[in-house]
Amino acid sequence: MTRLQQLQQFFSEDPNDPFNLYALAIEYQKTDTEKSMELFMTLTSQHPKYVPTYYHFGKLLQEIGELKNAQDIFETGIALAKELNEQKALRELKVALQELEDELL
Repeated sequence: MTRLQQLQQFFSEDPNDPFNLYALAIEYQKTDTEKSMELFMTLTSQHPKYVPTYYHFGKLLQEIGELKNAQDIFETGIALAKELNEQKALRELKVALQELEDELL
């Protein structure tokens, strides 16, 4: 069984666990950008308070050149991390946003 198949199995066993969807989105990021985007969008709509989503989704958007959307995702993640007092995620998202803003200059 491949890693992707294993993650798909975990998701089918518990589709309401945001981590299962998150893990699938990250795995698809390696081979299928469109599918990864779809899963990240599902995460942000169905599990909007799942903080880890925002870093990886923003990075994916940045990689494919959707810089304004990446900036919006990072900013949303920063606000959420502050609200939930998730300090590590907050630091990572701030660094990612700064790197993106440096790229835009």
